[in-house]
Amino acid sequence: MAHVKFVELLAEGQSVWQDDIARAMLTNGHLLEMVNKIGIRGVTSNPTIFEKAIAGGNDYDEQIASLLDEGKTALEIFEAVEVQDIRGACDVLRTVYDASDGADGFVSIEVSPDAARDADSTREQVRRLWDAVDRPNLMVKIPGTSEGVPVIQEMLTEGRNINITLLFSIDSYRAVANAYVNALEARLDKGLPIDRVASVASFFVSRVDTLVDKKLDEKIAATDDPDLKGAYAGLKGTIAVANAQLAYEAFEEIFSGPRWQKLVDAGARPQRPLWASTGTKNPNYPDTLYVDTLIGPHTVNTMPGKTIEAFLDHGTIERTVDKDFQGARNQITGLADAGIDLKAVTDQLEEEGIAAFIKSFESLLAGVESKRAALAGSRA
Repeated sequence: MAHVKFVELLAEGQSVWQDDIARAMLTNGHLLEMVNKIGIRGVTSNPTIFEKAIAGGNDYDEQIASLLDEGKTALEIFEAVEVQDIRGACDVLRTVYDASDGADGFVSIEVSPDAARDADSTREQVRRLWDAVDRPNLMVKIPGTSEGVPVIQEMLTEGRNINITLLFSIDSYRAVANAYVNALEARLDKGLPIDRVASVASFFVSRVDTLVDKKLDEKIAATDDPDLKGAYAGLKGTIAVANAQLAYEAFEEIFSGPRWQKLVDAGARPQRPLWASTGTKNPNYPDTLYVDTLIGPHTVNTMPGKTIEAFLDHGTIERTVDKDFQGARNQITGLADAGIDLKAVTDQLEEEGIAAFIKSFESLLAGVESKRAALAGSRA
């Protein structure tokens, strides 16, 4: 039986996915326990997660040694390792996928981040990873960049489940949501089924506050006006949630009306907003800030382990994501009045997000190469 908090959260329309994966979670039964006893309904991964998992012990040594015998490169070794873990996680989550008739129970694998601006590379990697894992409850993560949007639509049209990642702005969110609708319509026009095509749009949250708060602190330091200082301070820790809530307002608009209803009648499900980066980075903020404020129908929250523990202990169950759209707009207006351009913030975060994932991926491959060399040396 799932934890009562996650049962109540599901009743509000929100699924919790675990933002973590490692071989040990599969071999020691931890992931299965999180699914059956806690109520986790999905798993996400990225290069940083795999970097920590592979470097953190010897769980992968046997497989790496075997791949070494086959003469595999560091990249080929990593891909074989991640495919095995993701396939195993898909098998654990298959019960959720089947019980929900394909609405939940997904596991995400990511294309290499250096493909974020390369449509051809993204397309090739999505097809390869999809075929390698070969599970119906897989999602392949594609960055929601301007270069990625056409590929996202193409892959969805081909019937592959896609998790669009690195979304920071409402304009980017709208682009990928419309790509999903366009893909379903294209499939329907071809007489193809749409009832098992699934997608989530991963909208990043906490990083917005991290950057905006830094800019607000600079504004506070630059003025002697106590009223301005107070106004700037009052905006801190509010913009990330306001931005996400207004993305949800866009979701409600896009996934309603006659155009969408035609797809629903053919079996379509909405592309759910997925709240990513929901661990609180500022210790002065509540540790469940980015969970309590974004609860609502047709949403997913991906939580790292500490946030899961915190929410189960003292999280609040209440539909909040669409409670005060006008209040959210007021916060964004206040930010503009303070002279901070939210578009410039989200553009910067997209670039920094790509750069950070590339750095993690390079570090990951270096770690695999180091382990590969160590294993080769020990057997010489």
